[in-house]
Amino acid sequence: MNRRLFTLATSASVALLALSACKDKPAESPAAATAQPAAAPQPPYEAAAKGHGFTIGQMMAANAVYVFFDPTCPHCAQLWMNSKPLLGKLRMVWIPISLRPSTAAQGATILSASDPMAAMEENEASVLQNKGGITASQSLSDEVKAKVKANTELWASLGADSVPYIVFKNARSGQQGTHAGAVDAARLSEMVGL
Repeated sequence: MNRRLFTLATSASVALLALSACKDKPAESPAAATAQPAAAPQPPYEAAAKGHGFTIGQMMAANAVYVFFDPTCPHCAQLWMNSKPLLGKLRMVWIPISLRPSTAAQGATILSASDPMAAMEENEASVLQNKGGITASQSLSDEVKAKVKANTELWASLGADSVPYIVFKNARSGQQGTHAGAVDAARLSEMVGL
């Protein structure tokens, strides 16, 4: 392969990898920037179970799949759509975080909705149409805002730097894992051992 074709192929590969996840620094308050002692590390699957999210899919599934998402991430919206065929066999917990200050209220709106699945569906359809996601509620409680902030901190404590961030346990092998970026239904099924 000549150098020019190699450079073009490499550039295309890097571009495709960049398109699989949204990456940004989480929104941070000045108080959060102060150094705090590190807690003992916890396995990602057990840590993710402490997140504040909403559950969809098969409630009796052996294991949950935890998905940290930002409400304006198109890759998260794609994962939402890709996972729908598996919901009869899979339990997913979608955990909103905030990569930018403007998305905290959107995540809190979805989390506090009377039907979070419908709110998420509205949000992800809007994101895929490049319309920016759900309109944030003007009457959000401090409690639900704090949940999104705690989710963002939990996501960062896992060493994640992009969304969607998938935390899973394979139902057949019991092996735990994480994956940054959207996947199709076949790959998600393989990851979780369906």
